[in-house]
Amino acid sequence: MQTQDIDYRADADMRGYLAFDEAKAGPRPGVLVFHEGLGLGEFVMARARMLAELGYVAFAADMFGQRRQARNLQEVAKLVGDLRNAPATLRGRGRAALATLKAMPQVEAGRIAAIGFCFGGSVVLELARDGADLAAAVSFHGVLTTRMPAEPGRVKASVLVLTGADDPLAPPEQVAAFEAEMRAAQVPDWQLISYGNTLHGFTNPAADGSMLRTALYSAQADRRSWASMRGLFEEVL
Repeated sequence: MQTQDIDYRADADMRGYLAFDEAKAGPRPGVLVFHEGLGLGEFVMARARMLAELGYVAFAADMFGQRRQARNLQEVAKLVGDLRNAPATLRGRGRAALATLKAMPQVEAGRIAAIGFCFGGSVVLELARDGADLAAAVSFHGVLTTRMPAEPGRVKASVLVLTGADDPLAPPEQVAAFEAEMRAAQVPDWQLISYGNTLHGFTNPAADGSMLRTALYSAQADRRSWASMRGLFEEVL
């Protein structure tokens, strides 16, 4: 497997992470991976490598610039809050990463999906709402609210939301509002899977409740959600 840092430009200097199987010949589908509120770190890089092992070209995007890492919840709140309060900037950074992946010689540009975890899950949904050319958009325990709801006929991607039933960052009323948004926007293909007895951050083994009490890893939800993503990819990519 080949991995490398990739510098690219949005409204700031970004440093992403590319992973692909160099032994595989010819263009293949690409998958964008968006990081959690802590920044682009080892967890998301490991997910990129897992996608490369499945035969995809995976590109983990940098949403904060210069691969900045948050050290505590206060820094997470500032970095994430600034972007969520400026949805045009957030979407612009997501589109810059998408353009970077599309330009890779190993990638079949018409077959690209995006996944995201926590904050990254909300980035994926914002790209889908913005009409990005994605075959699929998969949110793992992402925030579902938005300042710019999807408009009818705009969403091109097959949307898959994977959420914990007890996640306080995606409470039942916000789940219901998201479902209503998808219906109102006439999204052709969307689904939401809610995992019972499951909190926020369920895909990350480092989520032990020490930094955020309501973030806790669930091996079962992690396994099932990844399988659901793979099933969608096998269908649409």
